[in-house]
Amino acid sequence: MDYRSRFRVTPGRRVRLSELDPADTARMRKEDAQGKLAEGIEGLASEQDRLYAQNSWAVLMLLQAMDAAGKDSTIKHVMSGINPQGCQIYSFKAPSHEELDHDYLWRATLALPERGRIGIHNRSHYEEVIVTRVHPELLDREQLPKSTRGPSLWKRRFEAINNFERHLVENGTLVLKIFLHVSKDEQRRRFLERIEEPEKFWKFQPADVAERAHWDDYMAAYEDVFRHTSTDWAPWYVIPADHKWFTRLAVAAILRDTLVDLKLSYPKVPDEVRAQFKAAKRQLQGE
Repeated sequence: MDYRSRFRVTPGRRVRLSELDPADTARMRKEDAQGKLAEGIEGLASEQDRLYAQNSWAVLMLLQAMDAAGKDSTIKHVMSGINPQGCQIYSFKAPSHEELDHDYLWRATLALPERGRIGIHNRSHYEEVIVTRVHPELLDREQLPKSTRGPSLWKRRFEAINNFERHLVENGTLVLKIFLHVSKDEQRRRFLERIEEPEKFWKFQPADVAERAHWDDYMAAYEDVFRHTSTDWAPWYVIPADHKWFTRLAVAAILRDTLVDLKLSYPKVPDEVRAQFKAAKRQLQGE
């Protein structure tokens, strides 16, 4: 199955999240998914090894979602077979005082992956056109000049983000953006699970429940983001997230297929260097 075609947001398309099924499994059965996921992880590991060896491209995968959608577990399972040397993961929290003294893309820039590596941003610079849009009072902490505020702020941020991501791609950092689409009912179930099971207490924050009151505002903000920032060079994928086993399978497949399209290969060794290999081999065999 081509998961990218199924879940990719067409540039400029108006997305209605209410019309997309968070429980969609593309007719995949859970009992079949485990084997498919293992195959996907194996293929991903092979491609990542070439990515690391070639050292030309970097890959940046952004994960956005409502709380309890499964971002952490998706990273854990999808990247389980990856060489840790070739993967960098950053989880963005509320901006620090230092970060607030810079523009909103500054901390994302500092966390970009090096060539040859896969970088994953658990939340990302998109918080600045999602959370700050739902809670505009947060903009006050950013100490923006008054001339930069106003109704055009979000449009200008969309343009800046598109230009930022295009710059990354044109300089060898491939960008793909994943939204884990969980339903409000499933989020409620997972919150209750965190409250009722002691080993999951640490995952629960009472403030997360308060944010449910803004659910519709968040959905509207995400829909606007998809419409304005899903581009040919940095597309958005809306992945159903009510069934974690399917979410992991789809994300692994999308990341693997994205790497396959790069046509990665191991570096070719020049003839003069290969001659040195033969000399080294003779020396080692003679010891």
